[in-house]
Amino acid sequence: MPIRGDASNQPRVLMDRPAPPDLPNGSLGQWSLATLVIASMIGAGVFTTSGFAIADLGDPRWVMVAWAIGGVIAISGAISYGQLARLLTDNGGEYLFLSRFVHPAVGFIAGWVSVLAGFTGAGALAAIAMETYAIGDWERPSWLPPGGIAICLVVVCTVAHAFHTRRGAIRHNVLVAVKLLLIGWFIVWSIGLWPNWHVANSSMPPTTKPSLFTMATSVMWISLSYCGFNAAIYVGREARQGWNDIAGAMVKATVGVTLLYLVLNAIMVFGAAPDEILGKQDVAAVAAKAIGGTSLANLVRVAICLGLASSVSSTIMAGPRVYAKMASDGVLPRWFDSEQSPPTRSVVLQGIAIAIVVSFASLQDLLSYLGLTLSLCSAATVAILLGSGRLGVSINRIGMAAAWFYVVATSVTIGLAAWHRPDNVIATVLTIVSGLIVYSLTLRREAA
Repeated sequence: MPIRGDASNQPRVLMDRPAPPDLPNGSLGQWSLATLVIASMIGAGVFTTSGFAIADLGDPRWVMVAWAIGGVIAISGAISYGQLARLLTDNGGEYLFLSRFVHPAVGFIAGWVSVLAGFTGAGALAAIAMETYAIGDWERPSWLPPGGIAICLVVVCTVAHAFHTRRGAIRHNVLVAVKLLLIGWFIVWSIGLWPNWHVANSSMPPTTKPSLFTMATSVMWISLSYCGFNAAIYVGREARQGWNDIAGAMVKATVGVTLLYLVLNAIMVFGAAPDEILGKQDVAAVAAKAIGGTSLANLVRVAICLGLASSVSSTIMAGPRVYAKMASDGVLPRWFDSEQSPPTRSVVLQGIAIAIVVSFASLQDLLSYLGLTLSLCSAATVAILLGSGRLGVSINRIGMAAAWFYVVATSVTIGLAAWHRPDNVIATVLTIVSGLIVYSLTLRREAA
């Protein structure tokens, strides 16, 4: 059960800082928060995962089941995070809640996971995928190095969010709106071409039930596409109507994105023959070409590039708020602390970190690492609600049921996926261990 750690082991500012009230004068309304969630969710995962999932599950119908399971888990997580926002409305996300309600060491590890995986890794994944869709290796001019387009995107997003919150949010909202319009156009165009779909021209073979371990691994990959459901919690201090806007934005956006994912994946896995998309990372473009030829494939590439650009933008918008909170608590250098919005130095740090990862990471390696690491961190955070009675806070039945379901479902999926592919656990364990080492060094610095 969640308990506070011993105050003697905590950095000096964690125990005596009261929970800030809801801030009605924040810069971000529910629409801006919802677009942040949408942009964080609709990233590289939905446009790259199903090719790998169909290779494992063998049948497009089971791929759709896996996406539906992931959606139900994400919606329960969004409801749970909305209840967490009632406990404490401030920037910081998992770091904030685990530091305040469990122990600063656990919170620091969550913040460390955010630094390495939640924002930096996810931002790099989106940037790399954007370059993959924007220009193929056969189209790349000799003067353009791999990662060049991705790094340019990171620089543009960093400049957009480093100096003015409201202007950055407006640019971000416009980017998300254009992305949604293009995705909607792709869906309507594809449905209009139903006679060209593979499923409309061939009989579906009998289903072969995949193993529980294989399904869990696919759900783990898919969970990465849903991970952004909690993005509004990272900028909680800047919500115009406090936790009401945060909770409403997360639930509405997550339900909407889940429905969108199911439609998109139906087009991808039923529109093209399974062997055409098997193991392909640009599965959306391959399916679009099979359904509507080069014209539809080009539209998809533009929509995906804008979608991935907005994901990089949302990462650089949300992540630095966590780093600034950690700096204000004394567990990151004070240089990154900022009482003003945006926290410019943290924004620059985030941009540099993403650019470094882009320089050496691959897309498929990031998929497995991020899915496992981020799910573990969010499950630990939602588990705080299971001990809410000790915190003197009443959580309604829907919120408590959602929390139990999210924690149990995520834990079971993590366990089965880790058992099936134990090599994916190594990077997660190294992340946690490195966080503990850095935290212990921080404690020694504070004691000196």
